[in-house]
Amino acid sequence: MGVHARVLIVARDDALAGPLAEGLDRLGWRTVTARGPYAAIAALSDLQVEAAIVDLASGGHEALTLAKRLKAACAPRRLPVIAIGAPGPELDGLNFDLTLTAPVHPAQVVLRLETLVRMAIAEEEFELRLETFSERGRRLEMPDPDPSPFKVLAIGEPAPQFLALSNALTRSGAEVVGAFTAYTAFDYLHERPFDAVVLWAGDNSQEALSIAAGMRRNTQLYHTPALLYMKQESYVTMSEAYHRGISDVASPETPETETAKRVIELARSYRRQTAIRKALEKARASGLMDPATGLFTRDLFATHLGRLAQASRLRNRPLSVCVLKVSESFDVGAARHGGWLDRAIPQIGSMIGRLVRVEDTAARLGPEVFALALPATPQASARAAGERIAAVIGCTAFEAGDGKPPFVVEFDIGVAEVSLAAGVGKALEEAAARAVEKAG
Repeated sequence: MGVHARVLIVARDDALAGPLAEGLDRLGWRTVTARGPYAAIAALSDLQVEAAIVDLASGGHEALTLAKRLKAACAPRRLPVIAIGAPGPELDGLNFDLTLTAPVHPAQVVLRLETLVRMAIAEEEFELRLETFSERGRRLEMPDPDPSPFKVLAIGEPAPQFLALSNALTRSGAEVVGAFTAYTAFDYLHERPFDAVVLWAGDNSQEALSIAAGMRRNTQLYHTPALLYMKQESYVTMSEAYHRGISDVASPETPETETAKRVIELARSYRRQTAIRKALEKARASGLMDPATGLFTRDLFATHLGRLAQASRLRNRPLSVCVLKVSESFDVGAARHGGWLDRAIPQIGSMIGRLVRVEDTAARLGPEVFALALPATPQASARAAGERIAAVIGCTAFEAGDGKPPFVVEFDIGVAEVSLAAGVGKALEEAAARAVEKAG
């Protein structure tokens, strides 16, 4: 069995790469290290690498041009490339997706990797949907980049160091809104969108961490990046901060201009992924969807699934399908015969559409049968996604009418990964058959 590395690290020495590789491996992001451009490109051709990290300090001038070469070597698969070094105008236009300042913590890098890899997959999906919808006479367009200043919410007491950072952000062109308490902060977060949040730990870092954790529990705020601004002597460890949902950590000992650049980097990356998400969501209002549920119709799904299968081969990414069939094994006989299940199906379909990731394709194949196409997803992860959706819907009570108690819906789930040999049709048949087997 060959090595499956998820992350390529390009570094001339192990000063940064060694501890980073060890930490990423421990967190489930297996790494491979290349000492130069040629070794890096060779690794990309042999392995299913999902992202690359370039150590600018050890790579010299060659490292500055490496992002473009790595992306070209992976095409048509999109490869996010992170630079580790000082952010600055000299990096503009060099195709790096994100710049992080050394030293970096592995948990911090994992958060950024997860976001960037998902964004790359979403961009690939948008390209495929452009083709699918164009065949049906519908034109989808990527929203124009938002030219407005980045909006940053600064949360915490107005300490001199925190005010200095806010002023540095303003000088960088950002619009900064201040909130002194958690209550005020969440009022602002629910009232208007922000591209990034800065949390001042001060003497009470736990309150800042609780705000970050609250953001991660909220579906609207989950992806909004948060930088923790804390004193170096704070008892909160970097690991704890990143595991509580912090995107980056800085201290007042670092120059404010440097920290402001890091916040702007986070905001720029977040705004880009937001634009992609909105573009994919627009596809749902194209007029080609199932009118009752807003999901792909059976024919549109079949067309798009074929395109997804072809793309997964070209991009060397896995592709799985999941079938969700309303189960016969629980007592909804009265609801089904009385037409109440039919009335609930539009709501169920709408819930499925909201519960899948933006890059996934959800379809209605029949009156009580739904399907998901999950790009860049192996079979085990696809099953977990289907079970998660079924569990959420299983906690919802639907109206049964005539004073009868509400009913709940369960699903029989079938999953299959698309293989090169069998093809997409066979995988969908297998998934459907497994769902029927469960019903039996």
